[in-house]
Amino acid sequence: MLKKSNFNRLAGFVMAVIVGAYGTGFSPEAHAAGKKSPQQSVSSRHAKVKPDLSGHKRIGQASVYAGKFAGKKMADGTKMNPHSDNAASKTLPLGTTAKVTNLQTGQSAKVTIRDRGPYVKGRILDVSPSTARKIGITKHDGVAKVKVDPIAFPVPHGSVKPGVAVQKAKANKPTSAVQRR
Repeated sequence: MLKKSNFNRLAGFVMAVIVGAYGTGFSPEAHAAGKKSPQQSVSSRHAKVKPDLSGHKRIGQASVYAGKFAGKKMADGTKMNPHSDNAASKTLPLGTTAKVTNLQTGQSAKVTIRDRGPYVKGRILDVSPSTARKIGITKHDGVAKVKVDPIAFPVPHGSVKPGVAVQKAKANKPTSAVQRR
């Protein structure tokens, strides 16, 4: 039979284990449903996403890099320059060049994917302030619906693959009226 003081120590230990399990993000309800608990969302929000090598266009919301990121190291190792045409994508491979078009204004700019993000639900791209000005995203709006057409992107074995935008341009290229026989 356990003495009262040993029982209190055992009860305290069990409570510490239970509280510790909930504090680290484990909850029986979330585990049973196959979901992550809210405490895990912070550490898992930067989880690696498999790069999309399809080269297909994307349509979604783009936002502007916050000023606090100027000079900070990006995923490719370069520093974020608010005056250059860089962007962040969760799925496009680093080094991808793409044409970004603001669907409301029709204005476009060429960007290079150098960083990961945005980490806000529903957004597919973060663009530098310079690019935002070129495509008509104002500070007041902050976000805009855009189309992202990959021009070229690096593939795992080291070569560069053309995106759908380049393939369409080649297909639409007019042939010469005078052909040699």
